[in-house]
Amino acid sequence: NNMGAAMAPAAADTILAHLSDLGLDANYYDAIVTGDLGLTGSGILRELMDLHGCSLYRTEEDRFIHQDCGAMIFDPVKQKTNSGGSGCGCGTAVFANYFYKQLQYGILKRILFVGTGALMSPISVKQAESISGIAHAVAIEAQ
Repeated sequence: NNMGAAMAPAAADTILAHLSDLGLDANYYDAIVTGDLGLTGSGILRELMDLHGCSLYRTEEDRFIHQDCGAMIFDPVKQKTNSGGSGCGCGTAVFANYFYKQLQYGILKRILFVGTGALMSPISVKQAESISGIAHAVAIEAQ
C-alpha cells in the first residue's frame, strides 16, 4: 500500500486552507515540509496544488518549496527504498536534524511543517475499504 498517495490530498487541503485563512501565498514560506508522503505522494501533492493554482515551485530559484521528510531520510538509489521512508519518525528525525538547524543558522526563516497520517486498520485494508488521510500544519518562523 502506498500511504503517501492516500495522504497527499489531506496535505494539499491543509496547506491550501492555511494559506487561504491567513491570506498568504506559498512563496511566503522558504519551505513547505511534509512528514512522510515519500516520492510518490510528493508528486501527487504538487499536482494537486498546481490544479488549485498554487505552485510549490519557485521559478527564480529553480527549486521546489515543498520538501518531504520521508523522501529525504533515505537515499532511494543507494538504499533501494523506492518511494522513501514512512511513519511519524521521518518528520521528527529530519526536522530535528536538518530543518531546525537551517532555522538556527538563518538559512531558512519560515517553514510550514505539515504532519501527515493515514487512518486505517489491518481489517479495513483487507476489506478493501478506502484509507482516509489526515494532515495538520504548524508554521515556524525564526527571528
